[in-house]
Amino acid sequence: MDELSLRDRRELRIALTAITLALALALSGCSLLPKEEEALAPPLVKPAKESYQTVNAEKGDIAVTINGTAYFESVHTEVAQFTGTGGRIKDILVSSGDEVKKGDVLVQLVMDDLDLQMKEQELALEKAKYNLKQTRANQDSEPEVVRMAALQTQIEQLKYDRLKEKYDNKQLVSAIDGVVTFVEDLKPGDYVDTYQTLVIVADPTKLRLTLGLDSSDNLNGVSVGFPAEVNVNSDGQKAKLAGKVVQTPESAPQTLNKDLAEKYARTLYIGVDKLPAGVRIGMMANVTITTKKKEGIVKIPRSGLRNSLGRTFVRTLVDGSKLREVDVEAGLSSATEVEIVNGLKEGDVVVLQ
Repeated sequence: MDELSLRDRRELRIALTAITLALALALSGCSLLPKEEEALAPPLVKPAKESYQTVNAEKGDIAVTINGTAYFESVHTEVAQFTGTGGRIKDILVSSGDEVKKGDVLVQLVMDDLDLQMKEQELALEKAKYNLKQTRANQDSEPEVVRMAALQTQIEQLKYDRLKEKYDNKQLVSAIDGVVTFVEDLKPGDYVDTYQTLVIVADPTKLRLTLGLDSSDNLNGVSVGFPAEVNVNSDGQKAKLAGKVVQTPESAPQTLNKDLAEKYARTLYIGVDKLPAGVRIGMMANVTITTKKKEGIVKIPRSGLRNSLGRTFVRTLVDGSKLREVDVEAGLSSATEVEIVNGLKEGDVVVLQ
């Protein structure tokens, strides 16, 4: 009995020791886990003040203009081309920029001994004329002999005229005094067709400006007689000249030439009465044509006008910081500015896009 009591006490002691050890381990395990850090409050950041690009609505003038670089060209040009028959080139006697006189030979075709035939027929004609003169001078000549001599002279003249026509058809001559502005790129031996443009001669004393248009140009209201401001640099001297529109696409003459019709459809022609010395074909000039103009109106840059869902409006700044949308009525518009008919007054601050 005493032995059992002793064993029980030993087991009880072991059990208590184990429990004590387990509790100690549990408590020490909690202390091994890292402590949770306290959450830091986010720093207070002062919001940045929003900035806008602004402009004040102002009173002034507005104009719709057509601007561009124009080139001087001749009002009168002659196109040299063979009309009777084509042939092979013998010689091209001119180059672009050459000055020519009326009647000067520009291009020659291969003659095929036609020039020799011309000389022979010229001699035959002279011989017939001389024979007729001698026959008439001889008082003993019978009327029939005189008539036959005259008839022979006519025959030789007809032969000469026909050869002369063929000869003339073998060469191109200038129809006017002027400057050569175009020569087809050909060489001796090349074949040319009838009505093929070979040379263009222009009269340099009568010039006008040709202004090519692009698809964005608005020609509403532009008509013959409209004034134009012309700025030209001639021989280093700048000059401002007064010109006027002399031809528009609407007033252009009808033509069957497709290329010319296309040119007329996209070109304004401006005449200038008094040209300074030194202005030549091909020189450039800056041209401004005012199509519409209003004075003393309220206007803003076009970048300040907004459109959305059928609305036309602007954004304005009130008291330097309050943003407000204002419906407006727009009027005349130029390349950079727009008229505001209603909705704004002079001095209003407009936010640009």
